[in-house]
Amino acid sequence: MDNIDVKILKLLQKNARITASDISNEINLSVPAVSDRLKKLEASGIIQQHTTIINPRKMNKDLTAMMFISLERPKFTDKFLEFVNQENDILECHYIAGDFDYVLKIVTENTFSLEQLLNRIKSVPGVQKTRTIVVLSSVKNNFSVSPEEK
Repeated sequence: MDNIDVKILKLLQKNARITASDISNEINLSVPAVSDRLKKLEASGIIQQHTTIINPRKMNKDLTAMMFISLERPKFTDKFLEFVNQENDILECHYIAGDFDYVLKIVTENTFSLEQLLNRIKSVPGVQKTRTIVVLSSVKNNFSVSPEEK
């Protein structure tokens, strides 16, 4: 990956729908060359996917929370992860080191819907302990790593 690829990736991060022609104009490279680079970035796995980011507030999802979960034993992991994958308000689930086993990023309507989800989580076999932190505001929220120029 060179500096031209980095420039292409930065443009795509700002707008995944940007055309090869527009990229070509921005970085002074021919459209076929841009297309080839895009194909290589996708084939190599550097570009993992193209997606749409939906504004949660426009979907009446006004509350973000981080929830830490401890499981009683590893044997409960499969059922817990199955539950997590079925819940639309759980956007992220990370296996972590420390006092807890998992951290969940939850985006939901309000405190009532958060309470209902918390009660469902606590009813999953093996969930031993939870800690919930409500996000008041987000200072930085990147959706991807930043490509670095060399």
